[in-house]
Amino acid sequence: MPPRTSKDLPSPLSPRAQQPTTTTGTATTQTLSPANREPRSRVSRRSSPVPTSAIRLAEQHHGPAQVGWDQPRFSQSRRGEIKAKSDAEVDTGGTAREPSAVTTVTDKTARKEQDQIYLDMDSAFEVADNAQRETDQQNKSLLEKKMEAVKGYLAEHRDQIRLFIHLVLAAGFAAIVIAACVLNFHRAVGLLVISLVTVFFLFWDWMMERYGNWVWEELHPIRDLRSRNWFWIRWIKYVLVLVAVVCWLALDTAQLGTRQLVSFSGLLFLIFLMMLFSKHPFRWSWQTLLCGIGLQFVFGLLILRTTFGFAALVWLGKQAEIFMSFTDAGSKFVFGASYTDHFFAFKVMPILVFLSSVISILYYIGFMQWLICKIGLVMQVTMGTSPTESMVAAANIFLGHIDSPLLIRPYISGLTISEIHAVMTGGFASISGSLLGAFISLGVEASHLLTASLLSAPASLAIAKTFWPETETPKVTSSDRDLKMGKGESTNVLEVASQGASSAVGLVANIVVNLISFLALLSFFDAVLSWLGGMFDCPQLSFALICSYVFMPLSFMMGVSWEDCFVVAELIGIKTFLNEFVAYQKLSELIKRRKAGGPAYVNNVKQYISVHSETIATYALCGFSNFASLGMSVGALSAMAPDRRSDISSCGFRALVAGSVSCFMTACIAGMLYIPDLHCPRFLSTEFSNTNMTISSQLVTCCTLLYNSVTVYEPWNVTIGEEFSQSSLQGCCTVIQPTHFNCSLM
Repeated sequence: MPPRTSKDLPSPLSPRAQQPTTTTGTATTQTLSPANREPRSRVSRRSSPVPTSAIRLAEQHHGPAQVGWDQPRFSQSRRGEIKAKSDAEVDTGGTAREPSAVTTVTDKTARKEQDQIYLDMDSAFEVADNAQRETDQQNKSLLEKKMEAVKGYLAEHRDQIRLFIHLVLAAGFAAIVIAACVLNFHRAVGLLVISLVTVFFLFWDWMMERYGNWVWEELHPIRDLRSRNWFWIRWIKYVLVLVAVVCWLALDTAQLGTRQLVSFSGLLFLIFLMMLFSKHPFRWSWQTLLCGIGLQFVFGLLILRTTFGFAALVWLGKQAEIFMSFTDAGSKFVFGASYTDHFFAFKVMPILVFLSSVISILYYIGFMQWLICKIGLVMQVTMGTSPTESMVAAANIFLGHIDSPLLIRPYISGLTISEIHAVMTGGFASISGSLLGAFISLGVEASHLLTASLLSAPASLAIAKTFWPETETPKVTSSDRDLKMGKGESTNVLEVASQGASSAVGLVANIVVNLISFLALLSFFDAVLSWLGGMFDCPQLSFALICSYVFMPLSFMMGVSWEDCFVVAELIGIKTFLNEFVAYQKLSELIKRRKAGGPAYVNNVKQYISVHSETIATYALCGFSNFASLGMSVGALSAMAPDRRSDISSCGFRALVAGSVSCFMTACIAGMLYIPDLHCPRFLSTEFSNTNMTISSQLVTCCTLLYNSVTVYEPWNVTIGEEFSQSSLQGCCTVIQPTHFNCSLM
């Protein structure tokens, strides 16, 4: 018999190695010490000791320190590795000599012995684990046992407990709403509306999750019928839409005049240009184009023409202003009580930090994903666009052109070129929620900014799919529920709020340095142009003057009055070649001058524009469509999908043009639907007090309202109503002659 080596002995770290042993021949007998007798006796009663060969084999492959009664038993994968290695050793030893019957028998015997060793090892380790668990259970106190029992009960009835908690919270919230309505219903209307909308969508989501697939299958006959007759249904739908548009234009023109016809003509002209210069002519989708414009028109009609919609939008805008005013608490604490002396730096920029933190929290709790999916699903179903581009278009209502593609980052590499173009166009056609708050703080009307962000989403998809039609098959064709929209890696709300505020630091710094740079470059460029113009007796030549002539036809097509076209065209040029922040800052100055009631012209320079022109300009400027954003968007998307860098770069400029046209289309819709709520008595008194009075559309509208308020009793006896003055009537008589009385008798 060969002598034993150190490898044949148990590991010194093993409990077996710490016990006295006696060896007789090939058998090993272990003698238990008094200290270890009690725990081992329990094991020995349950199973026989582990064979030495099993321990030796385990120590060779797993390490001496890893084998023992106090160690967990091998995993199945580790035992498989040991067995595979041993089988390989046996096979290797068997191939070292010529195969024979004796060798084959020996190999089979060795394999059987090894299998027996593995079985003994499994049994021994299982016994040891059971013994350890029993020991731990006996050593636990009564309190620990009770706690484990409670935890087990909670884990077993987790769903029932969660349902009970939700019911209690829902009952408590319902009681709060009812009590608030009983105390003062008018004061609690807002809370009641929010509660009802929340309950409706929660019930809708529950119904769709539970019965959505069943309803879809039950509607199969209707879908088949629609597919068979889709040709006729489509043309009937188009004819009905055309008839409805013509009837509406006729009735609206008869009631309000021909002003909205200019905006409608501009809308048709922009669509014609997109179809004319399309990447793939005659490959565009009529469903996407018509439904996108239809959604714009329907949303605009509900918001701008209905009393309820406009009142709701005004209320929402006021709530947004109140919400952003909470930033003043932090600004006052950090910068002092005189922080408003530096309005832009200490009043406007902190709003970006606050809104970035709020949006991050909403994104963490899942509200942003839910809202984006709902809006995106509406556009996906009605316009026939893919889920990815629909989700990004919906996300651009709230997020920036860099943040929104992050929602579909895993899918960007698989997008078609048309989808990439649509994703970039959606970013250029809208602004982020944080910048929205900054523009509101500058004095721009909050209701129109919110409406512009909403209307630009379907417009961007309609123009993008017309300017670069889809010629491939999108890879992602599932519903919005199958898109993976993560919540980030944050673990709690406080961490999310901090990260959101920190991420706004880069945005604030980027805006500040760009404003400093662009305004300085603009001043230098104006000086150079003035110097060159002076050589040709035109020292007033400037960048603004050039933009006013280049974009003046576009301003007129959108519905801006002729006397305001050059001013709005200048704003469009600044937004396109510099950025939207500088343009909105210029617009805010015009708004402040109008509200101050000063003269309309100073040295033959228009000081402010009409309310209607301000509204159209607000919609036209509401987007990231400028050359600086083009570089940022191409760089960000290329970083997300490096393998698509060439495709992203190739469609960048066309996406910039499509994004700009989307903003202009939204402005045309606003020009068609928006009716300014003028305070004509004050406007007329201010207008006729100016020395340089011009006949504007606003002046004509107010004079018409004044004439309608006049009651004629006799040719020389008239009564003026609605707070108009005699001087205003006399001034209007010099502009427009009335039809039902004689101005010469006044």
